Amino acid sequence: MPERQLDRDAVIAATQEAAALAFASWRDGAVPDAKVWEKSRDNFVSEIDMAVDALLATRLQAILPEAAWLSEETLDDPKRLDARLLWLVDPIDGTRDYVRGRSGWCVSVALVADGIPIFAVMAAPAEDKIWVAARGEGVTCNNAPLSGSTRLDFTGSRVPADELPRLDVDLVTVTKPNSIAMRMTMVACDRADLVATLRWGNEWDIAAAHLVAQEAGAVVTDALGGPILYNKRKPLDFGLICCAPGIHAAAVERLSGRAARLLAAS
Repeated sequence: MPERQLDRDAVIAATQEAAALAFASWRDGAVPDAKVWEKSRDNFVSEIDMAVDALLATRLQAILPEAAWLSEETLDDPKRLDARLLWLVDPIDGTRDYVRGRSGWCVSVALVADGIPIFAVMAAPAEDKIWVAARGEGVTCNNAPLSGSTRLDFTGSRVPADELPRLDVDLVTVTKPNSIAMRMTMVACDRADLVATLRWGNEWDIAAAHLVAQEAGAVVTDALGGPILYNKRKPLDFGLICCAPGIHAAAVERLSGRAARLLAAS
């Protein structure tokens, strides 16, 4: 089994090394000591994203050479579709927070086998946190086991958001990091009950956090309530629901109609 053959400590060390590289140029409350540009409107990237990506590619592919590679900052190689194992990486998830001197960013690493995340490491050095998850074995944050939200009542659910639509005034906003992966860890840490999106999202944004949240007891699906699998030809999914198991059905009921209408219009 790849889970047993994997040198997990080496993956953790590589992720920590990458996080330290990113943290060295991050400036609390200020722009980083690095060149920054826009790939598209309000979609930032920095030279540190590229450096972290290159470092992780070197380290992770040396650890498990048979695994293919897919990351936000690397040109997609279609050969990955023939691979059973895949490194799925976001070198800096939450670059917008990174370049604005906010702490809501992380380095996100997942190993996927047959479309399912089996090992994940996320490091958020600006918040001094590291999450490690293995499929079927649980998840830790800074070496402490995690147990996620157990909320049963949808009304009053905590949602990381700046504001909510009128249709969702029965929910409660909590502080939102820019990183979608870090929002998902809030459910895993019982600091939020629901994370939801109604847009196309990339696999690398959520693969590691998917396993982190799932191993803490959360349910993770697309916006229609369907399963999310990885290493697809187009590495995209429409929407996300990451929440306590007891409110998942209510979340799907609340959001799936909106998701279907948006999909039909796209």
